[in-house]
Amino acid sequence: MSLKRTFISAVFVIAAMFPGSVTAQDKLPSKAMGVQPMASVAMPQHVSPGMAVDLENPASYLYPEWSNAYVHNYVDVVLPDSVVISMKGYCMPTDSTRITDTYGYRPRRGRLHLGLDVKVLTGDTIRAAFDGKVRISRYERRGYGHYLVIRHPNGLETVYGHLSRKLVEENDIVHAGDPIGLGGSTGRSTGSHLHFETRVLGNAINPAKMFDFPNQRVKSDYYVYYKNTKEVYYKVRSGDTLIGIALKNETSVANICKLNGISRNATIRAGQTLRVN
Repeated sequence: MSLKRTFISAVFVIAAMFPGSVTAQDKLPSKAMGVQPMASVAMPQHVSPGMAVDLENPASYLYPEWSNAYVHNYVDVVLPDSVVISMKGYCMPTDSTRITDTYGYRPRRGRLHLGLDVKVLTGDTIRAAFDGKVRISRYERRGYGHYLVIRHPNGLETVYGHLSRKLVEENDIVHAGDPIGLGGSTGRSTGSHLHFETRVLGNAINPAKMFDFPNQRVKSDYYVYYKNTKEVYYKVRSGDTLIGIALKNETSVANICKLNGISRNATIRAGQTLRVN
């Protein structure tokens, strides 16, 4: 038999074995929640994604230690100028497409919202976004409620808040698509939803830059986090003025007003948080 005929025969055999297969571009059934493979990409020369794939100590090239401390607890850590975050092998944490609150500063509440709120029902399955290891699994009455933090080999840490139940414990190894919790409304929450955060060394990144929940896929094959473009916020102290805050942070009053949706004559109060960059 010729090589050409052998190849054609093999194609027909494979087609018969996998009828109606789902491609990475197709939306999977809501109950399947399959892991979505991404095509390989060429990384920029000026950044390096690291080579760590050890799930026992994920992203050890970036994180100085493994600790079950609080999600934001990173001190004396030098943040690289840039970090490449591969989005290959992802799974959407929920099949819900409805965003109920976005990332950013809330002037009326005077605080930051450092994640996305995705509408889920109590008891809905929440899944790991990537392979990784559970760093935190605990309860916070006035904040996240029942929540999880998972560190991934790509350098991200993902946070899943307001769960009604956690299905994994600290130091458990999980894979993309594994059930890790159930949706709920625990902690500081006014309705059942998933509070989803993405962080690098404790620094929050808008999840919407990477995850497209309405279309149930990621935005690109990789995301590059740049240290010098991260958002900067300032907590107002007693006696502060907009001019003084602008001078301290090497910016302008006009820029502060634009970033926070306020006027030059706005009253600022101690304890209020303003975005300054």
